[in-house]
Amino acid sequence: MREILTTAELATVSAGDPIISWAGQGLRPGVRAWYDGDAVAVASPELSKRDRLAVAGPADAVARLAVEVYAEVGTSFRPFGDEQLIRDLADRVPGLSFSAAFGWMDTASLPVVTTTARWLDGDTGVEALLAEAAPSSYAWPGRSGVRRWAAVTGDGGELLSVAADAWSAPELGFLAGVATRPVARGKGLSAQVCGFVTSELMKRHGRVGLMVDRDNATAIALYSRLGYSYRPVAAAHV
Repeated sequence: MREILTTAELATVSAGDPIISWAGQGLRPGVRAWYDGDAVAVASPELSKRDRLAVAGPADAVARLAVEVYAEVGTSFRPFGDEQLIRDLADRVPGLSFSAAFGWMDTASLPVVTTTARWLDGDTGVEALLAEAAPSSYAWPGRSGVRRWAAVTGDGGELLSVAADAWSAPELGFLAGVATRPVARGKGLSAQVCGFVTSELMKRHGRVGLMVDRDNATAIALYSRLGYSYRPVAAAHV
């Protein structure tokens, strides 16, 4: 296997795969990437709550590469990529077990949305809203990689709906931590805050991605209206 040392090389060997670009995180300190033929692997620590091993390529080649990468970085890194590839890896890599299937969505177009959302000056009130509306969120104030929060607020300034710029890479912004207070649901506020963050990240990064539960039809429909396309993905673990 050969280690990848530049983001330009990573983009070339992965054919610009947005998942690989996201995991690369601009090859910040601690992130390492390799390829072997058509197989690519990126070990990215503390990425969306996990040590992730983003992979792409033919299953047999990726399986061989993954074994070599684990010898370099250890087995805390969880394979992440297209669902069928991860299922195939779980059958090929000793000790690897399939964890879960979910969705990746990304877009390279600016959404058309009318919104009153804005970036917050800090994160006061976000944790309380998440605890009430989305306690399983991966993005929380103060968590590594969570950069800033946007919100739609009420007449008294109270937070009604929030979303975060979290774990963004130079080539791909990342939307996370979407939550709307239960009493404010059904008013299109999630569309407003997600449309705002998507537009802001698009201007900075050129593409925006997110993860979504595959059974959350409401969220998938919302993101689709904002221009995102769905891709079935999965994760595994040793």
